[in-house]
Amino acid sequence: MVATQKPLLYLKAVDLMSRGLVLIPREMSLRAAARLLSRAQVSGAPVVDAEGKCIGVISATDFLSWAERGTPSGPNPQACICSPWQIVDEEKLPECKIEDFMTRDPVTTNSSVRIVELARMMIDAHIHRIIVVDERNRPVGVVSSTDILAAVANAA
Repeated sequence: MVATQKPLLYLKAVDLMSRGLVLIPREMSLRAAARLLSRAQVSGAPVVDAEGKCIGVISATDFLSWAERGTPSGPNPQACICSPWQIVDEEKLPECKIEDFMTRDPVTTNSSVRIVELARMMIDAHIHRIIVVDERNRPVGVVSSTDILAAVANAA
């Protein structure tokens, strides 16, 4: 949550980030990842390797990309998509590994980056979340565009 004691321009990733992360192992299936994200009520999460290092991110956009192109061995994507934003039947998602669908080279940052730079990173990369990592590239938090908006709203 947002720390309102600091002036807005001095807020850093550590002040804004959500710490209760959902982490997706690279070996997890697309179906299992969809189920995990749905149950956690989040639209995206970091993908980690066996050492816990962030190697990608999976988001609703990645699921939509799959729905548009499908996979050679997967089912017809239209069979489980009711609308552009809703996956209706996760059982019809392929069992492929999440690693095949994730966005590689996610935008990451350290906890000391200020809010203005976080916003600039999101705008430049056309994304809605930045993964905050420690010195070993392990996810420790996520700053979303909603977190930045909340900070601005609370500062007013």
